[in-house]
Parts: sequence; C-alpha cells; structure tokens
Amino acid sequence: MSVIESIVLGVIQGLTEYLPVSSTGHLTVAGKLMNLISMDNPERWTAFIAVIQLGTLMAVLVYFFNDIKRIAVDFTKENVVCPLKNRSKISIKTQSQNSLMGWYLILATLPVAIVGLLFKDFIEGVFTKNLYVIASSLILLALILFIADKTGKYKRNMKDIKWYDALIIGLAQTVALIPGSSRSGTTITAGLFLGLKRETAARFSFLMSIPAVLASGLYELYSALEYIDARQIISMSVATITSAIVGYLSIEFLLRYLKKNTTLLFVVYRICAGLIIFLLLHLQLIGG
Repeated sequence: MSVIESIVLGVIQGLTEYLPVSSTGHLTVAGKLMNLISMDNPERWTAFIAVIQLGTLMAVLVYFFNDIKRIAVDFTKENVVCPLKNRSKISIKTQSQNSLMGWYLILATLPVAIVGLLFKDFIEGVFTKNLYVIASSLILLALILFIADKTGKYKRNMKDIKWYDALIIGLAQTVALIPGSSRSGTTITAGLFLGLKRETAARFSFLMSIPAVLASGLYELYSALEYIDARQIISMSVATITSAIVGYLSIEFLLRYLKKNTTLLFVVYRICAGLIIFLLLHLQLIGG
C-alpha cells in the first residue's frame, strides 16, 4: 500500500466514520477498487480498518474531551470507594447526570461486545466483505433512517436519556457489525425512534462509540502484529493520522448540520451509493 493510498483511505475513514453512511462499506469498496483486499486473508483488511479507526477515535476523544472528563470524574467519585478520602459509593438513583451517563455508556457497549466476541470469525470472514451485502445494507438502513427521521418527536436532550434508551441504542450498535449499516447510522436511527433530538442522538452515538472502537482497534492491532512489517506500519500510521484530522472535522460538521437540518441528505446518499455499487457489480467493474 502506497502513502497516497493510505491518505485516501484515511480521508474516507475520517469522512464516513461519524457520518451515517458506513465507513466499513466505503473502505471496502475503495479497497477492492485499489486491489488491496485479499480474499485469502480477509482478516488482514479487517485489522487495517480496525486500526485506522483508532484515528477517528482520537478525533472524538479530543472533540468531547471536556464531556469525557466530567463523566469520568463524577463516575469515579460516585462509584468508587476511597477510604483515604472517607468516600463511599452513592446509590445509582441519586447519582449525578454525568455519573449516570458513565453507566449508560457501559450498558450501551455490552451488546456489541458480546455479539462481536461470539461472531468474531464471521465478522472477519469473506461474507462481511461482500459488496452485495454492503449495497443492500446501505439501502435498507437508509429507508429505516428515513422512517425514523419522519416519525421522530425530537423533544429529548442528553439529560433525558434513561438506561433503557442506552440499552436499545446499544442493541442497534450491534447491527453495525454488518458492513454497510454504519455505527453512527444505526445508533442515530435508534435515537430518533426514541424521540431524541437529531444532534442529541448523534452526540450520544459518538460518545458510546468510544469503548467499542477502542477495544476493537487495540485487539485487532495486537492480532495484526505478527504480519505487520515496517512498510505496513507506515501505511497504517499515515491512514490513522489522516483519519483523525478528517474525523474531527466530520464530527464538527455533523453536529452543526443536524441542529438545523434533517438526515434526508444521508438517506439519499446511502441509496445512491448502494445503487452505484449494484451497477458496478452488474457491469463487472468490481468484484463482489
């Protein structure tokens, strides 16, 4: 993989990780067009994707640094016993909103962690690199997002999120294990169905992505160490840094955009992207 290819993939990852259009789907299409995906060892491509996701993870950590700091500090103060400071745990029912948000993020992460471990081999296999699956997911989830946007109540803010909202959105995140679905797409869609404001649904989606992306990226990086050489390290590093910069800009754009606009732009884009992939497959201009 050349440096130029690494930059291109980093830009694609950064643009599509937080927009509800599927980063995995776009990267897989790009990888096939560039002949970078080996069907003999598809897990290597999965590892590459997971590692450069660490770049977009850095973007969300920087962007939401103050939110994350408040959640971490309050969660620790109210849930960790500290004899030296004569501090005891506080009942969950009386905990602050920041501390509760810590619990909600943990709860939202459990479904994807369990499903990801149970179906690890399947997720890393050839089936989930299949462009027919990606194109179908792009279109189907676009239609569901459209319904959610049209029927959403848009009355609830971050302070209104409850434990069952976190669990439902966490379950929606497991759907994103199917390429073409989009982690932000499935979780924002679930948030809209639950009556969250568009910006609130996106903000919670970004925060809840942190544990899953961190765990996945570090695990895949460890798994990939045995076949990563110096040249691959350079490629991954370039793609990761690029994705971090572009990812930060994408987060800024989406949160501003959703304050005043619907998700129709992304619905139309997903449908068009899915149809284009089907057309390329039909014309045999790209392998499925």
